[in-house]
Amino acid sequence: MAKREKKNMDEMTFMDHLEVLRWILVRCTVGVLIGATVVFFVSDFIFDHIVFAPLNANFFTYTYFCELAHDWNLSDICITADDFNFIIQNTEMEGQVNILVWMCVAGGFILAFPYILWEIWRFISPALYEKERKGALTFIFISSILFFLGVLFGYYLIIPMSVNFVATFKVSAVVQNQFNIDSYMGMVKTSLIASGLFFELPIIIYFLAKLGLVTASFLRKYRRWAIVGVLVVAAIVTPPDVVSQVIVSIPMLLIYEASIWIAAIVGNKKTKAELAAENQAKVNE
Repeated sequence: MAKREKKNMDEMTFMDHLEVLRWILVRCTVGVLIGATVVFFVSDFIFDHIVFAPLNANFFTYTYFCELAHDWNLSDICITADDFNFIIQNTEMEGQVNILVWMCVAGGFILAFPYILWEIWRFISPALYEKERKGALTFIFISSILFFLGVLFGYYLIIPMSVNFVATFKVSAVVQNQFNIDSYMGMVKTSLIASGLFFELPIIIYFLAKLGLVTASFLRKYRRWAIVGVLVVAAIVTPPDVVSQVIVSIPMLLIYEASIWIAAIVGNKKTKAELAAENQAKVNE
């Protein structure tokens, strides 16, 4: 960032920007590797008590759903030990080594995400107004909270629902479920990181609205398609019952509605600023 601090944004060439971006990627990679190292030293605990916890019928989500089923007479959403009649197996010689490495990398990315956000902020901040630059800590804090909420959403809802669905789905009683460790870990990593990034949607919409690329009316226009998309995702990752689909869909729809609200606020501020600029121009004339 030394070059960036010495040069004004208007004076920087395309190659200067690439050089800045390259060093940002290098520092982000180092941050992920440091996080991965931390994860490595506690990998036994993470595998036994976090990664493989959703494979246990006593997992929090399953017990909560059973209590909910008891209170509301919804037996379909109660998940018991009989539903976990499968095994997780490794079929490759280096399989468990690869799983450890990629689990550490994924965990390192999750831990380093606030730092990655800080690097992204440093890259885009010169293009913002001085007042907006002062909101760095707020941006990093809110974005990090949203990301970690998304990770928790994926861990406590998406993963358990997915495990329950694939564990109980059978085309025939002749076929026995024996899942490969690669398949399970791929589902875990994808669910956690994808959910975390999806919860960043309000932040992404904020910047797109600031740039004039997205408006609240545009998001409202395609709200129906967004609802359909959310319901399709919920139907894929949940058992075939309405309650489970609603539980998964509501947070995702709230995120989308929050994005519309943010785009509307940004749009109103831009309109007021443009009107103020026009009035000032008329006064100057």
